[in-house]
Amino acid sequence: MSSKRVGFLVIVVFCLCGLLGAVSILAQTEMPEKTSVLNTGEARHNYGEALQKAIFFYEVQRSGKLPKNMRLNWRGDSGLNDGADNGVDLTGGWYDAGDHVKFNLPMAYSVTMLNWAIYENKAALEKSGQLTFLMDNIKWAADYLMKCHTAPNEFYYQVGDGSADHAWWGPAEVMPMDRPSYKVTEKLPGSTVVGEAAAALATTAITFRPLDPVYADRCLKHAKELFLFADTTKSDEGYIFAEGFYKSWSGFYDELSWAAAWLYLATGDAKYLEKAESYVSQWQRDLDGQTIYYKWAHCWDDKHYGAALLLARITGKEIYKSLMEDHLDWWTVGCRGDRITYIDGLAWLSQWGSLRYATTTAFIASIYANWSGCTPEKADIYRKFAKAQVDYALGSNPYQRSFVVGYGQNPPQHPHHRTAHGSWANNMEVPAENRHIIYGALVGGPAAAGIYVDKINNYVCNEVACDYNAGFVGVLAEMYRLYGGEPLPDFNGIEPIHDDEIFAEAKIAATGPNFTAVSVLINNRSGWPARKTDQLAFRYYLDLSEYIKTGGKPGAIKVTVKGDHTVKVRTSSLKRLRENIYYVVVDLAGTPIFPGGMQYCRKEVELRFTVPSKISWDPQNDPSYHGLNQDAFIKTTSIPVYDRGKLVFGNEP
Repeated sequence: MSSKRVGFLVIVVFCLCGLLGAVSILAQTEMPEKTSVLNTGEARHNYGEALQKAIFFYEVQRSGKLPKNMRLNWRGDSGLNDGADNGVDLTGGWYDAGDHVKFNLPMAYSVTMLNWAIYENKAALEKSGQLTFLMDNIKWAADYLMKCHTAPNEFYYQVGDGSADHAWWGPAEVMPMDRPSYKVTEKLPGSTVVGEAAAALATTAITFRPLDPVYADRCLKHAKELFLFADTTKSDEGYIFAEGFYKSWSGFYDELSWAAAWLYLATGDAKYLEKAESYVSQWQRDLDGQTIYYKWAHCWDDKHYGAALLLARITGKEIYKSLMEDHLDWWTVGCRGDRITYIDGLAWLSQWGSLRYATTTAFIASIYANWSGCTPEKADIYRKFAKAQVDYALGSNPYQRSFVVGYGQNPPQHPHHRTAHGSWANNMEVPAENRHIIYGALVGGPAAAGIYVDKINNYVCNEVACDYNAGFVGVLAEMYRLYGGEPLPDFNGIEPIHDDEIFAEAKIAATGPNFTAVSVLINNRSGWPARKTDQLAFRYYLDLSEYIKTGGKPGAIKVTVKGDHTVKVRTSSLKRLRENIYYVVVDLAGTPIFPGGMQYCRKEVELRFTVPSKISWDPQNDPSYHGLNQDAFIKTTSIPVYDRGKLVFGNEP
């Protein structure tokens, strides 16, 4: 499962209201006015550290050939054949959530939101020392989105089959399933996802313009072409393979307004502002048919709240100002006699990512509060709301726990994330604890009735996702600007390797007067990072003292080795190490072994030594026999394992 389920809640709400369609925009004309640093209320949390880690989360989500400056050692290259099924290079980008599909709708939304954070609080991010890290993460995804735009009217919107991906539980580096890629075209369009990609690249152009105008121009060229593609086709007919995960319940007019508003900000071209406003009439209305719907949240699907905010700042028009205040009043003090549900201080919209909605709305509220068009009274309400929701996520809640992995008091220990868990067995319960800390990931949070369960199989409460962190980064940057905090010096996610990754287990298969048979399991439980290898070998050591003493010749010992049909195996003749110590090399070259399930992560071979009759044979003094029994496999360092000829486990005698 993943963060896609919000769509079902959205459609329920829409249906209850007897409404169809949707909308969203996002715009602004000038850098927003800033109020002075607040002196009211104490900072209850280290917003600098929380911001630092929330940005770091996106490094963990990277797909493709990873750069050398990665700040963690448990992620490796992955998805290196993405797009090969269609003859295009679709490597890169971010994995969506705790899974390994690249869904471009929430990915592009997250890029736009992270750029928005910079647009609002670039100076604060620079002061925190996190701006470079954030821009690197944005560029990683923006580069991928441009790869997906393979022609003016062609855009790959997804890599990976959601059902096949969700049926397997393992690290990204060793995915065994096919990863098909899907595109929209002029004949089978997808205005929602294409429009969102236009917004993402327009905002990236704004972010990078001062630093790298050539790159900004490239982003802007793609953004313009994508917007034209989305605006001309006005259809989601071809956007079908995200059904059940990221279906666009709100339609595409919100993305068109949102993208056009950002393009206006990126270019100053009034035609984009006209486009953004032209779709306001298509935004979802309340039951009266007049009031623009205000009882939901800015999210990967519905962006008309953010669009209205930008258009309010661009135009100053009452229609956008009224919508924003209806929306934010509903989230805070109530609007028209109605108010969002509050559970123990959390503004609770839906069980699917409840903290995602609250913190993203906190970001929206803080932006609106900073605008000169917001009254001081409302600005005070909205700022207090924003801080309260952020503080709730960071630990000021009845649970007395943080909902951010690796931050604060009693943070989540079992986020629903395959690679962070690091299973080698295709099993959520193996191992019992997550092997890695996915620092900065905001979990879904309390479900219905405020219930929160810190279990890996609870994807309602405990999944993490790119879109969950997107608005969270923005509001944390605002909290840092207002209240300060100290990012951790030299922070990174580099971990000590606390498990044996590749190792041997063995047991006695059979013994007799003139033979010994030993079964050996070669395991690959790698996790720093997980990796596939087909070049493993091991050595089995013998002490032939008694055998030679009674006249035996080492060359007369028959060595046989066998495995099942999945194992390619060959063995050397006996080699002398010293005096009467000999060994045999069992080579599994050509047999892929990787932590992708029990059938993949270990391979068994039986090694048998047979000697001529009437010659003494005592296996118990063999270095590699020591400690073995017939009852069960045991891990043994006496059978050293090699990868491409390099010793990776065990001891040579």
